[in-house]
Amino acid sequence: MVSRHGRVTAELTKRWPEHQVAPSLERIQALVELLDDPQRTAPVVQITGTNAKGSTAIMIDALLRAVGLRTGRFTSPHLMNITERICIDGEPISDDDFDDLWERLKPYAALVDAMAIGGVSMTFFEVLTGMAYLAFADAPVDVMVIEVGMGGAWDATNVADAEVAVICPIALDHMQLLGATVAEIANEKAGIIKWGATAVIAEQQPTAMQVLLARCATESAEMVLEGDDFALVSRTGAIGGQMIEVRSGSSEHMGVFLPLYGAHMARNATLAVAAAEALLGRELSTELIADAFGNVHVWARLELLNSEPPVVLDTAHNPHGVQASLSAFVETFALRSVTVLIAMMRDKAVAEVLRLIEPVAAQLVCTQVSGSDRALDADELAAMAVSIFGDDRVETVRDVTEALETAMEIATEAEGGVLVIGSVYLAGEVRRHLV
Repeated sequence: MVSRHGRVTAELTKRWPEHQVAPSLERIQALVELLDDPQRTAPVVQITGTNAKGSTAIMIDALLRAVGLRTGRFTSPHLMNITERICIDGEPISDDDFDDLWERLKPYAALVDAMAIGGVSMTFFEVLTGMAYLAFADAPVDVMVIEVGMGGAWDATNVADAEVAVICPIALDHMQLLGATVAEIANEKAGIIKWGATAVIAEQQPTAMQVLLARCATESAEMVLEGDDFALVSRTGAIGGQMIEVRSGSSEHMGVFLPLYGAHMARNATLAVAAAEALLGRELSTELIADAFGNVHVWARLELLNSEPPVVLDTAHNPHGVQASLSAFVETFALRSVTVLIAMMRDKAVAEVLRLIEPVAAQLVCTQVSGSDRALDADELAAMAVSIFGDDRVETVRDVTEALETAMEIATEAEGGVLVIGSVYLAGEVRRHLV
């Protein structure tokens, strides 16, 4: 028998899927007006960028909770349970609370559906965004930490006016929706920078930075820039993570343990410190930063889930993210041999990702995730892989569970480990199996 939560999840996922964007703020604007604008009940920190949004949001959340604030965090997508998207005080809301929230919002969503704005009913992501803002207003929270779903200007989360707009590194991804160049994509993401806000901006490619600086000038937004105003000073490996030294404002914070791997995560942590300080209007102490980061856990970001053989799980799915994750993986896990388990979406830069993986992987096991019409067929993925890896280094196993077992068997025989990468959906299926 399907549970109530299962029925609610199925009902929501029947809506227009989040990867088929209907660019408009009109539907979500109509919904929040019916709900009496819950997105305006607390200050908002909003995060956009191509990669690093989710982990940066989690670290900002941790810092603000360490100060004593009650936080609401909205992120996407989820790995195993839809409730992961809506967190209060660092924890996902319960299944029952999520289901009750939908029942409360459902009549209002139906009213907006009936308007047929743009010829489209409310999308899955728009409804989830409305639910998050309503949950945070009900709690109530002191601050909302909101990850953009896609882009920025017309993303449903942008119905809020963020006091702090955080811009993670911008690269090529979702080009069919956001633009063919880094500058065009930056223009969409710059839309979260509102009049008089503070923009906390990670290091960017020059064309992206030009767009962001121009937006800040137009909106009279204060700029806090990586390099000038904050920076990662140093990092060294440590058991279970790394020790980092962070400069932010006039302070340098030494000896901070971050239980996450890689230079990209260290820089995300630095960005999070700058963002939290921008919202609070003051510098944080080293002790508070260390306390906040010491307990941070981000699922499926080079997460070690098995020991014999080691299975490392990552969500990277575009070239920029895969390159960062692979660098951190090689740096962190000294494995004799690496078997990569991969599945991808057909709208990603598959060949480029495979070329990045090839020097790291002794063997590649290609599989196919369930539950998405975007999933690249395992045989198609393998055919592309063979042209890069050669036939003897590629295996195809369509079922994810069987593919994982195959990859683990290969790794065990080679006295090595498994890296799972290429799709958030894949990470979720593997994590559900191993946890």
